[in-house]
Amino acid sequence: MTDLFKRVTEDQDPFKKLASYIPGFGGYIERQNRRAADKLLRETVADRFEEQWKRASELQTDMVNAGMIAYVDDMERAAIQMRTFIDKIRTAAYGYSGLFDAVKINEEELTQLYQFDTAFFLAAEEIGRALDNVEASLGDEAGLPAAIRNLTSLARQATEAFSRRSEIFTSGE
Repeated sequence: MTDLFKRVTEDQDPFKKLASYIPGFGGYIERQNRRAADKLLRETVADRFEEQWKRASELQTDMVNAGMIAYVDDMERAAIQMRTFIDKIRTAAYGYSGLFDAVKINEEELTQLYQFDTAFFLAAEEIGRALDNVEASLGDEAGLPAAIRNLTSLARQATEAFSRRSEIFTSGE
């Protein structure tokens, strides 16, 4: 998270660096940099989930090819949960609101957003492991339904957790 903010800050143009010496303007620039870092962070999380979603789609194809049609709908439910999460995180509001926006985000709330969003990297790894389990269970008619249910549950939890993310915006009001 710190490296991400540092990367955005280092790419700052000379005008912004000069203007950051003006009293009050530096905080504005820092919040703008945090906003850019927040957007980059969320796009990266969405990309990780997109990779997992593609794996789920490939597994569905493998199931069809192996004649395991009965499990394709269950895998589709997991894929839909992942797609929902991806769409929500890609279209979410940035972590900092503009000067005249109705909802203001202070730096403490923004830090909470970073921590919240960073946890989604762990969720992507869990889903990756769950997909590994589904793949390993393709030949096991008894274990496959449980592996798919676990995958669906993890994807649903990520979507629900992201829905709770907006509480950070409203908790201070």
